[in-house]
This record gives sequence, structure tokens and C-alpha cells, in this order.
Amino acid sequence: MPQPSLPRFAGYGLGMRTEHYDAYLSGTAPVDFVEIISENFMGEGGRPLHLLERARQNYPVAMHGVSMSIGSADGLRADYLARLRRLADRIEPLWVSDHLCWTGVDGFNSHDLLPLPYTHEALDIAARNIALAQDLLDRPLLIENPSSYIHFAADVMAEWEFLAELTRRTGCYLLLDINNIYVSATNHGFDPLAYLAGIPLDRVRQIHLAGHSAGQDGLLIDTHDHPVPDPVWALYAQAMPRLGDVAVMIERDDDIPPLETLLDELALARRLAKPGESLAA
Repeated sequence: MPQPSLPRFAGYGLGMRTEHYDAYLSGTAPVDFVEIISENFMGEGGRPLHLLERARQNYPVAMHGVSMSIGSADGLRADYLARLRRLADRIEPLWVSDHLCWTGVDGFNSHDLLPLPYTHEALDIAARNIALAQDLLDRPLLIENPSSYIHFAADVMAEWEFLAELTRRTGCYLLLDINNIYVSATNHGFDPLAYLAGIPLDRVRQIHLAGHSAGQDGLLIDTHDHPVPDPVWALYAQAMPRLGDVAVMIERDDDIPPLETLLDELALARRLAKPGESLAA
């Protein structure tokens, strides 16, 4: 079913993490929106949903999922989509997003974002799953580019080509994770600017910025436990003039600092989005 166009939202936000709940519940955090992990609020009632509804009175909310399993050859779970739909209808989010990955098989959830081969078969599966999810949720999805640590011998296209074709087939939108582009480009040796050039930038509605860690043999790992590093900021500054109005968010999921530290990063994101600004300024 054709999806309606998704309005743009220009703003700067943070993830709604428990360490900073008081600021979001009181409405004192100077952010334009908050992002939640959808699965943390998909229960029927209870304290988490109550707190989310209080925060929703103060801020627009973006719903970001980690368990839809868009790339699963098993198809999507009807019970999961039903609970996600109930949450979305209740919260009325800016949008609902999830990752280009699969997360389990035969009913088992690995709680990890597992990679897809970029083949025509995988493309058909992902497109079919996205179309189904959009129909059942009655709203377009944002699909996030993953961080990548392996590539498959069967790959027949680049990740950006795969994502571009998904948007064409399904009408979905994109959540562009700048750190993931940098991590994958470093791990696989491609040009991150070629990635940006290959993405349909008019379909991007949200940006993620995050830090990463270095593993063995120089492999970069998307860990969300460090500040945004300079190379990611530099790539972000090159991307923003091409994107128009988008929602920009700092992701921090571990070793979470005081709110003021994240707000300083968010202020830098605001500054670098302006034409002519640079880290050296």
C-alpha cells in the first residue's frame, strides 16, 4: 500500500535514558525531542508507559526499535507489530524506526543486530517485511543503516545501493547513522562520501551521532559509550548541507555522562549544521 509522505522535523534531541528521566519528566531538558527504545515501553500499562506519557507531554517522541528483524526470512512477528502499533497509536510519535538487520530465527531473539547479505534475495525479503510493517502500523518506517564488521562473498551491491532500492520499492524513509557510516567505511575501506553520494538524501528524516571503540586489528565497533569523535563530526558537517531539515540525535547507551555533557555535544551538532562551520571554529 502506498505510504503517505512523512513531514520533516528539524530539531536536536537525546535518548530518553533513566539517568536523565527527571529532566524529561519536568520538561527542563533543553532539547527539541526525545528518542525511546520502543521495546522498553511495549508492555500493557505499568510505570514505564506512565513515565513515557508524562515525558510526551513535554516533548515530541521518536520511537526507535531494535527487534523488528526487518531482514528475517521468517517474516515479521504479528504479536510484536500489534504491540508496536498500540504504542505508536498511544504516543503519536514523530515516526517509528528500526535497523536494517535480522535479530533471530525460529522465534529466538538474539538481542543483537545481525548483518544481511546485500543480495537480490535479501532485498526481496527486506522489502516485503517493510511493506507489511508499514501496512500494519499504518505509517511509514525509517530504516537505519547498520554498523558493519563483515561482508559476504555473495554480496552483489553496496549497502547504500541496497538502502536506496528499499526506499524506492517500499516508500520507507531513512535514519542515517553517521557513526555507522564512518565505522563501516573504516572497517571495509570504502569512501564514506561515496556512501553519502549513493543514498537518496531526500528520504532521510533523522540523524544519529555516536561514539565507537577500537577492537582488535583496528576494527571499529559501534559501542555508544564514548563521545562523538572528530572524524564523525567532520563527516556530519559534510552531510548536513545536503540533507535539509532533519532531526539530529546524540546516542549514548553506556557509560552515560551527566546531561550537561550530552547537551554540550548537542550544541556542537547545532553549530556544525550551519554552513561554513567547522570543528576548528
